[in-house]
Amino acid sequence: MTEKRNHFVALGSRLKGVPEVLTLGVKPNFTDYTEEEKKLILDATMILYPTANYAQFFTTLGKPFFPSLETCLYADEKIKQTTLFSMLGIPHPRTRIYYHLHHQDILKDFSFPFVAKLPRASSRGRGVYKIENSEQLNTYLRLTSTAYIQEYLPHERDLRVILVNFEPILSYWRQRDPSNFRANLHQGATLQFLEIPEEALRLARDTAFRCKFNDVGLDLIECKGTWYVIEANMEYGRKGLAMKGMNLKQILREKLLCGELSPSSSGRHEGVAHQGTNGVM
Repeated sequence: MTEKRNHFVALGSRLKGVPEVLTLGVKPNFTDYTEEEKKLILDATMILYPTANYAQFFTTLGKPFFPSLETCLYADEKIKQTTLFSMLGIPHPRTRIYYHLHHQDILKDFSFPFVAKLPRASSRGRGVYKIENSEQLNTYLRLTSTAYIQEYLPHERDLRVILVNFEPILSYWRQRDPSNFRANLHQGATLQFLEIPEEALRLARDTAFRCKFNDVGLDLIECKGTWYVIEANMEYGRKGLAMKGMNLKQILREKLLCGELSPSSSGRHEGVAHQGTNGVM
């Protein structure tokens, strides 16, 4: 009897070029795939990066896939992430959502300065504003009917922790430009591979595990002795990895081939060896 050979199909492009993975792309309609492609998808040992377009359907079908359903569904969803953090008791800056009819309540709840974000499409620091007066607030409100308002926590740097299967593979500081309150690389921040507090790594691990985010870049800040999770980035950048000579595709490939990306192993959390705090995990 011939042993069934594993075959892996990806929809999203993150593993494009990995020889063991056939990347088909994300098509808006399942009927857009050829009959052969449909069979490859439905017979796959594992489907990789299904994106939010298909993750729910594969869950219903019982098809194994990576990353998790939650990782797919909460991508670029600041409002949903904030609600989840609140429900789980994860430390997060005080944040409120205001729909159009309640914009007048913002200044009842927050004093200047505070942070305002576009609820979606605000990656790389774009769509994130420090609001210091009513004129700036009105300018922001003209951009969105749904206002995402967050307390401003002063900080000189933030911490990016990249986790795969709930364990950090890399952590680094992002030192903000003195002229910019945002600590994003695209806003002039610089990377620093310095000692990472174990308290921050514990919070990152715990957050990823409890939120079921098994491929994520978490942003954290420390303010007045308390660590806060700011947001989860599923499309995290690779500059920090490249600076440390790390190839994300190769890391994921190795984990895939040794079975670490399988659903049966994705829930491991307790008892996993912790490997130091110098920025490389």
